[in-house]
Amino acid sequence: MASKTGWLLSAAALLGGCSLAPAYQHPAMTPPATFKEGAPWQAATKTPAPAGKWWQAFGDPALDALEARIDAGNFDLAAASARYDQAQALVRQARADLFPQIGVSASVDRNRLSANRPISRGLASTQTDKIMGGSLAYELDLFGRVRNSIAAGRANAHAAAFDVEGVRLGLQSQLAATYFDLRGLDARILLLRQTVESFQRAFDLTDTRHSGGIASGIDVSRAQAQLSSARSELSAVEIDRARDEHAIAVLVGEAPATFSITVADPQTRPPTIQPGLPSTLLERRPDIAAAERRVAAANARIGVARAAFFPNVTLGAQGGFESVGGDWLNAASSFWALGPLQAALTVFDGGRRAAQVRQARAEFDEAAATYRQTVLDAFREVEDDLATQRLLVAGEADQAAAAKAAERTRDLALIRYRDGAADYLEVVTAQTAALDAERALLQLRTRQLQAASDTFRALGGDFRAGK
Repeated sequence: MASKTGWLLSAAALLGGCSLAPAYQHPAMTPPATFKEGAPWQAATKTPAPAGKWWQAFGDPALDALEARIDAGNFDLAAASARYDQAQALVRQARADLFPQIGVSASVDRNRLSANRPISRGLASTQTDKIMGGSLAYELDLFGRVRNSIAAGRANAHAAAFDVEGVRLGLQSQLAATYFDLRGLDARILLLRQTVESFQRAFDLTDTRHSGGIASGIDVSRAQAQLSSARSELSAVEIDRARDEHAIAVLVGEAPATFSITVADPQTRPPTIQPGLPSTLLERRPDIAAAERRVAAANARIGVARAAFFPNVTLGAQGGFESVGGDWLNAASSFWALGPLQAALTVFDGGRRAAQVRQARAEFDEAAATYRQTVLDAFREVEDDLATQRLLVAGEADQAAAAKAAERTRDLALIRYRDGAADYLEVVTAQTAALDAERALLQLRTRQLQAASDTFRALGGDFRAGK
């Protein structure tokens, strides 16, 4: 009998290291040798790391102060952190199955036995049954169901941690983009204020000339229309700025009513991102890291599904004290039992377990495809942003030249009007063209800043900035 017990324990020990999950392999990808836009890429070899304070590359203290408030104030980030805590709790729940489940109980029953019961001898009796004991139940994880459940939970927890980093990076990028849009609107507000003053002087000049019989009423109406249109545009831009300010307030966790940013034009220029960006920036993307961990979790769940084809082996034990007398916590009142050592196996289930394995494999294929798509999307985003930055630099140079030419045309048209060599329609046309050119130049500069911030996001948040 002892030899049989030893054989059973030895077999259990050997099977204890068995896992039915497939050997995990990182989803294969064939990346390009370099970025099309000139940034070289290498195969990722390191574990993803949290993003750095990439926004400091812009050298804007106001932006730095706002970004520092996201961690403490943003509720979307707090929700993501709570989801990570939930994932960690699920891992701890799964780990609990590695240990015996121990319970204790106590009960007191008082019963009166009938005098007319079988073999009662015509006597009634009353007794108190007191029981106090404990129980133990333990699943022998012979086929890796518990360990693969833990592995899946741990991988999902890691994915949730990377999701937190992804939410944080996304919020940082959103804040930077909104802030640069607000500063672009500030520049337009300052431009429009100067434009309103200029148009006011032009209107006063036209009105004076009209009073002296030099200019026509049409010229006055045109000057008035230009002035009123500029004022109306200024109000529209101020509305857009207010919306940006309110959005920033929410991002940093403050009510818009108590939050304000002073109108200013800090003349921030986008940092020069070196074209030789290392591959470590791509592997830092938290969404890629999260997608890979979900592939690992799906792989472990295949092992959980396959374990259902094998017996579920459990070991039980119980013991305690029971007595109907007064003294019950003694050796005579003790009881114990080892077992049952139980193995349960479903013989026929109509294909349920086979379907569950197929489902687990399909979930793995889905997770792997999602990972590959996430990587491709990351490459596309980097290519988009690098191309956008390169083309915006060229566009800004052309637009700056156009703005200078339009300003000269406007000034010459106004001089010609004062000298009586042109009518006011020529002035209006030149003023409109100059305002459009300056507005387009400001918008290009804003887009450059937003494209640079999105490039940092696409590269995972870290940066190498040229000074």
